[in-house]
Amino acid sequence: MVTLRAYKYALNPTPRQARYLDGHCGAARKAFNWGLGRVKAVLDQRAAEATYGIPAEMLTPAISWSMYSLRKTWNQAKVTVAPWWAEYSKETFASGLNQLATALKNWRDSRTGKRAGRVMGFPRFKSKRKTVKSCRFTTGGIRCEERYAVLPRIGRVRLHEAPASELLDGTVRIMAATIRLERGRWFVSFTVEQHTPARTPKRPDAVAGVDLGIKSLAVLAEPGRALAPIPNPKYLDASLRKLGKLSRRVSRRVGPDRHTGQVPSNRWKRANAQRNRVHHRIAYQRADALHKLTTRVAHEYGTVVVEDLNVAGMLKNRRLARRIGDAGFGEIRRQLAYKTEWNGGRLVVADRWFPSSKTCSGCGVVKAKLLLSERVYRCESCGLVMDRDENAARNLVALVVAASGAETLNGRGADQKTRPAGQVAMKRQPGSPVHETGTALPEAVSV
Repeated sequence: MVTLRAYKYALNPTPRQARYLDGHCGAARKAFNWGLGRVKAVLDQRAAEATYGIPAEMLTPAISWSMYSLRKTWNQAKVTVAPWWAEYSKETFASGLNQLATALKNWRDSRTGKRAGRVMGFPRFKSKRKTVKSCRFTTGGIRCEERYAVLPRIGRVRLHEAPASELLDGTVRIMAATIRLERGRWFVSFTVEQHTPARTPKRPDAVAGVDLGIKSLAVLAEPGRALAPIPNPKYLDASLRKLGKLSRRVSRRVGPDRHTGQVPSNRWKRANAQRNRVHHRIAYQRADALHKLTTRVAHEYGTVVVEDLNVAGMLKNRRLARRIGDAGFGEIRRQLAYKTEWNGGRLVVADRWFPSSKTCSGCGVVKAKLLLSERVYRCESCGLVMDRDENAARNLVALVVAASGAETLNGRGADQKTRPAGQVAMKRQPGSPVHETGTALPEAVSV
């Protein structure tokens, strides 16, 4: 099986190499802003001419937004626009123009209804201060040596750790390399094409329901039983006191001010660096915990069931936003999606309207209302008393277990409200009854 994977490593560049890395990212930003300015000028000119009553065939000719056309025009104008273009790799400018072509295509497809999801806005110019510094290389001398990454025009940059053996012995094909400045450090990510043997989870026939929460990060359940809940480490909450102390220290120093041209003092720089290190440590701790959790689940179970949570809507609750963001619900689902595929399993996403918390896992009765403060589920029909997260996890497992061989209740998937007792549904996707990585299951089943 051929798969695309990425190997990401931290870099330890020299001061000169760091400036060169920064210059390549600035060159990509320059090409992006130049192309966007040209496209925007033509669009504004055509819109102004249309207000004068000029016929459509007499308007300023439209220009192509494809990567090929943008790069061809850039090569004709780069001597005037960027006289220093020869100092950097040609792939740097192609990276910025490729980002622009993708952004314009997403905006056009969103307006015409070809792109699903939230409405995409028109691309904006990239700021030197706020834009994440990034650049992608697809051609040239890209390879890994012992403790070094070789990049076009930049040369050999020392890696913080030894690279994987696959990158050294030539068993993988390096397709691209991306440099990126994250949390004050430079990283390089190698996109490779790799032949991997087919994998099988430890328990291919096992099904696990994963209910995410704040009190417990995840509650796993198997058919007929629930496992011990995984506690939420709450790394941000544990560091709030220290962050508050450092933030007050930063506020007392003389910081930068763009309006007055005030330059930050050295004491402000040191205090701000101390605060940033705490934020970076929290992010690394959270990423490590989530990777360990998702890797363990993907290696163990053949089928994993999760909910389609409206994380963006949940973050609007000002009382829970910080804890929801610290838990990383969206990241857990993203990691489970590709890790289950790598390990030969599948991920089933329950419909957003499936009442997993309101449904009794014993008799299937659905409560009309369940407050968030009710942490224990009590069924008035059968007398079941159970932790609400454990009850939800068991319902997610029953969703897949009962789906094998059951018929759908509504072929069109039009019913999106809370279903009667004993009826459940899974999320539909274009061309597939449910959203999963594996064999499709019925949209709605009876348990």
